[in-house]
Parts: sequence; structure tokens; C-alpha cells
Amino acid sequence: MTLAYGKSIKLFLMDAAPEGRMICELSNWTGKAYRIPRRKVGECRSREELASTAVYLLFGPPEMSAGQPRVYIGETENAFDRLKQHVSEKEFWNEAVVFISKDENLNKAHVKFLEARFHEDAMVAARYAVENDKTPTRSSISEADQAEMGEFAEYARLLLNTMGFKVFEPIVKPLDSADALEPIDDTFYLTGAGGAEGTGMRTAEGFVVRKGSHARLEPVSSCQKGFLDRREGFVASGILRESGTVYEFFEDVLFSSPSAAAAIVMGRNANGRTEWKTASGVTLKEVEETEVGSAGVPELMET
Repeated sequence: MTLAYGKSIKLFLMDAAPEGRMICELSNWTGKAYRIPRRKVGECRSREELASTAVYLLFGPPEMSAGQPRVYIGETENAFDRLKQHVSEKEFWNEAVVFISKDENLNKAHVKFLEARFHEDAMVAARYAVENDKTPTRSSISEADQAEMGEFAEYARLLLNTMGFKVFEPIVKPLDSADALEPIDDTFYLTGAGGAEGTGMRTAEGFVVRKGSHARLEPVSSCQKGFLDRREGFVASGILRESGTVYEFFEDVLFSSPSAAAAIVMGRNANGRTEWKTASGVTLKEVEETEVGSAGVPELMET
């Protein structure tokens, strides 16, 4: 669903600190989101509305340095009690986001439907490692309720993105998506020694090296340690796998800069603005300078 109009989001810092508990609300929506750090769960015992039916997500860091962040998706008839249970039983998570209804209109069937929808969307996006042992079963609800819960899910997705959890957002959106931010022709390529051959694209978050790209097997000795460590992390997590004389990317990988992306692919320090080129040979640097209408932009070595 594409939101046709602007929306106002209200954030309330319950502990007067950005790292504390947060309530997030959206204009003209009956839902409400609580963002709760693990260490603050006990302080929510007096919040009566957290004793209600809810769908929730538990977020944790990657299991290894180059792995995916982790998420667990669940539903409950008493959010506070369930979070207390997860503090005792699940170690991986450090933050929870709980969605409730301000008008107490969510019932057990609704949250089971949402749990299954959230799980499905997270698996499709493949940005987080989903910690659920079983695939939730979508409950049978009326057509009208399905439409209402579909809208609830889209607004929850918007709030999660606002809070920094892009669990339902694929790293690269489909090119035929009506709300895709990436231009269709925004694809870049590079080649280098040792069989390095990458395909990448710019996104709103950084630069993505596409699945199927090939990275040099042995990096040069002068390559920065940070890049070497990250390559090793990708190998350990299975993102990079040895394929003949090269490493192959087995999933799309988001980098903070085109230079970091180029360094991982080429196994050496690199200026991504000049290494990445369009199919016609135009460098990323030249594309960006054309876009901003300037020339002579200083060269920066990004890390």
C-alpha cells in the first residue's frame, strides 16, 4: 500500500532519553507502538494497556560481525507477561516493539493474522534472520477484518521504519514497484584482478552489491584491516562462498559507501566513485556530478 497523503508521527520518550522506552503513534490511526529496551521491561508493569492483546517483534544484533540482525515475531493476549517470559527464555534480543490497539479492537484472531503476515513479510524481505522455530499460521478472519488488518500492518511497517527497524523492507525493491526509490537504469559494474566482477546499485540507504557478483579470492596485502575483517565475516556467515577461483555473493549486500563495496569485491582499497561504472562506461563520479550539476567534486576515500 502506498500512502497517498503525508502523515504526522508522534514520538513520546517515556524516560526522557532516546535510548529509553518510546511510544510511537500515527495520525488518524487507532494503533500504537511501544519500543521497549530489554532492560526496561520491568518498568512497564504499571502500563495497563500493555496487559492487552498485541503483536510484537524482538530485535537483536547479528550473531556474527557480518551476519544479519535478528528478529522474533509473536502474538500474545498479554504483552507485558509475554515480554517478561522472553527476558527469561530468549537471550538474543535487546529491544522489543509491541503493537496494540488504542480502542482495544484487536482480538486473538487479529493478532494471529498479523503475526503470520509479519513473519511472511520478514522472510520475503530477507533483511533480518528470523528466529521463529515455526512458521505462524494465519488465522481465518472475515474479508472486512482482513482489509482492516492489512491497513494495520502497513501502518505498523511505517512506524517500524521510522524507528529504524527495516525488517519488512527488501534491500533492493523490485524495479516495477510503484514506490521504488531506485531508478531503473541505476545499475553499475566493475571488474578487477583475480576475477573480481561486481554488479551494484545505489539505494536510499547506501550502495548494494548484487547477488551473483564475484569477489577476488585473495586480497592484496595493503588492503585495510577493516575491509579484510568484513570479508572474513561474510565468508564465515556464508554470504561469500568460494566458487572456483573467486568468492560468489549469495545474497544482496548493503554497504555504507560505493568505496566499501568496491574494496570487498576487488580485495583492495578502492575509490568506488571511479571504479563503479554504468554499462556505457560512465563512472559513478561522473553520474553524480551530472546529477548535482557540478564539476570538480573533491575525491574522498570512503571507508
